[in-house]
Formats: sequence, structure tokens, C-alpha cells
Amino acid sequence: MSDGENRTTSADAPETPGSRQRAGGWIEVIAGSMFSGKSEELIRRLRRAQIARQKVQIFKPLVDDRFSEDHIVSHSEMRIASRTVRGSGELLTLVEDDTNVVGIDEGQFFDAGLPAACNTLADRGKRVIVAGLDQDYLGRPFEPMPQLLAIAEYITKTLAICVVCGDPANHTQRLVASSDRVLVGASGLYEARCRRCFRPEGPD
Repeated sequence: MSDGENRTTSADAPETPGSRQRAGGWIEVIAGSMFSGKSEELIRRLRRAQIARQKVQIFKPLVDDRFSEDHIVSHSEMRIASRTVRGSGELLTLVEDDTNVVGIDEGQFFDAGLPAACNTLADRGKRVIVAGLDQDYLGRPFEPMPQLLAIAEYITKTLAICVVCGDPANHTQRLVASSDRVLVGASGLYEARCRRCFRPEGPD
């Protein structure tokens, strides 16, 4: 696992889509706070698809260059090669016809067209797996993740560990003063907090 504990509150998505993939696609969403193991779970599913000799294409938004420009990298340093895109429109044009599985990390940094793009890909028979933050630093729904959660066939909710009290953490606490909704960073800028210890107005 990553810095936190990965817990799921719904049934895990199918591990071996096989014949179902040829009949029709679907959308899987992995959502939670920072340090909850979202990217690690995404990488795990994509690697299993690769082991099954399925064609996999993996994407992440241009804004996310914290650890690597051409890999998805988890906080526990698991990594898998990916391609950077400027938005959902570019992503849609890059997915090849014979691709079975499409992986997308940091879904919250994409534009509002991502849910429609994922629907289009699923309608084409692709298994689409999206990981991302479901809440921003104020505890508000982080678009377009809520829209993706509404249309997904499979949802996994990951929880971290609160650094203050050790309870399951569902929030991302920002540790620096900034009113920008998007402030890309990890350790030193954010930490996981539970409902009781979360302070949306700012750090303690």
C-alpha cells in the first residue's frame, strides 16, 4: 500500500474482463484523498491487464509533472509508463481502435469534457479506469470526478490514515496558505486528515 491504508467500499471491478471486453466497455473510478493509494490501485489494475496481454493505453494531464513526465508514479514509488495530454479531447483522439483498457490518472485535473470522453470510450468497448481526488482542499466535490462517479459502473473509495489521530482519512489537508484550487504538490504541501481533524479554513 502507499502512505495510507487502501480500503474499498464497493465491490472491486472485474479482474479478467476477457469476453465482456469484446461485447461492451465500462467505466471504473478510483476516488479518495491524497495518500490513499489511488494511483497504486490504478497501476495494479493496469499491470494485471498487461499480464493478460490486453492492449493498454495510459494517460495523465499535462499539469501533473511532480514525479515524472512520462510515467504515473504513486507515493510509494510504484510506476507505469504513461502519456501526457492537454485535455479530454486530445486523450480521445489518441486512443487506438484495438486498445482494450484505457487508464487515466489525476482525473480531477482534466476539463469538464472527461466524463463524456470516458462514455465515448466505454461505448466503443473499452474498459476505462480513472483515478482522482473526489474532494478539493476545502472538502468540496472536485469536478469532473463527481460526474464520473455518477456514470461509472464500478466505484472504489480509498481511504488514507489521518496523520493527527490515526483514524481513516477522507480529506486532503493543505498545509500552506493559498487560495488556488489547483496547487500541485505532495509531501510538505498536503497531508491526510479524518473528518474530525480536517481544517478546511487552513492548517492548525
